[in-house]
Amino acid sequence: MALIVQKYGGTSMGSIDRIKNVAKRVKRWHDNGHQVVVVVSAMSGETNRLIDLARQISSNPDPREYDQMVSTGEQVSISLLTMAIQELGVGARSFTGRQVAIKTDSAHNKARIESIDDKNIREQLDAGNVVIVAGFQGIDEEGNATTLGRGGSDTTGVAIAAALGADECQIYTDVDGVYTTDPRVTSKAKKLEKITFEEMLEMASLGSKILQIRSVEFAGKYGVPLRVLSSFDENNDGSFDQEFQDNVGTLITIDEGDNMEQAIISGIAFNRDEAKIVVRDVPDHPGIASAILSPIGRANIEIDMIVQNLSTNGMTDFTFTVNRTDMDKTMKVLENEVKNEIGAKEILANDEVVKVSLVGVGMRSHAGVASLMFQTLAENNINIQMISTSEIKVSVLIQEQYLEKAVKSLHTAFGLDREEGDSKIAGL
Repeated sequence: MALIVQKYGGTSMGSIDRIKNVAKRVKRWHDNGHQVVVVVSAMSGETNRLIDLARQISSNPDPREYDQMVSTGEQVSISLLTMAIQELGVGARSFTGRQVAIKTDSAHNKARIESIDDKNIREQLDAGNVVIVAGFQGIDEEGNATTLGRGGSDTTGVAIAAALGADECQIYTDVDGVYTTDPRVTSKAKKLEKITFEEMLEMASLGSKILQIRSVEFAGKYGVPLRVLSSFDENNDGSFDQEFQDNVGTLITIDEGDNMEQAIISGIAFNRDEAKIVVRDVPDHPGIASAILSPIGRANIEIDMIVQNLSTNGMTDFTFTVNRTDMDKTMKVLENEVKNEIGAKEILANDEVVKVSLVGVGMRSHAGVASLMFQTLAENNINIQMISTSEIKVSVLIQEQYLEKAVKSLHTAFGLDREEGDSKIAGL
């Protein structure tokens, strides 16, 4: 008997029929003797509907009241799924974040989990029941409802798995695993059987939308085996063509595996939410970077890639990227607090750029990854505007119009679109 934590997102819970199919899947795990805890998101579109209601009242809603409202979407989901499981003859009990209790700090809209009281969950499991927990939410020390930010249900699932010492945390989504790149960009993308936490963390931070980055961090920190699977492998009548255990998805693990030495890269991630800012003709002297970036940091704007050009006659250009949604805010900070202070000639912004990244632990033992990447892009007449590297990734900033061409050409150059067993360079 294993203790399994399963998380189902809004798409998996998007209709009554889909909720009933989730209930059937949960029942099969329970019938096979496993203890099951299920974490669910609000039904697809419900959180957006609630946010829109708040925006119609206020352009800047009170954070506490905002969390009080948007957290109700999950409360509906846990009740509906619990009823569906009970209708199948299986005991089930639902809990909100407050009832568990999932204790967080008081940073409304982006709270961080501090502790989980597992008493109520364990009592229900020991009684033979399935436990359904609302994702995305918690409670602060003053008893206020808090939310964990977009994708927070993933973090809830992993945190509960860690608190319970679960054998595995399964994240059910609308895809059947982690792919070498987005299959919507190239049909030759391949599903990975296994990927390391380190690689998944890089891919999540670089634009992969499969898992929330905080959930991957949490799983890696506490050593929670994490698996990404599809919740849509049933027939129209809710039956299964094969045993549900055969849906192995992608395992995210600490172990790099025996074949990792052969794998140069595991995947190609990309992020469309980029904007490039150029501060032109600034004095090239100590402290200039701080003078430019400190006001941006105080405005709670995150900086990504940074490049400072070589000095010419004591002047230089300073270039960096921010999230596309922060571009206008960044420009205002620079115009109002920085430009005149440092004597910059002008400030330019471009939101028609994307970041494309190669990710793989195999880079540690293989030279020439960056050079092959740059060569491939050059052969396809794609200009590189900025470069960023780490031990297991290489990222470049390019014009958005070349995104699909860049991903497809790199996917081929590194052997990721070949059939299994056909490419030693990719190790797939």
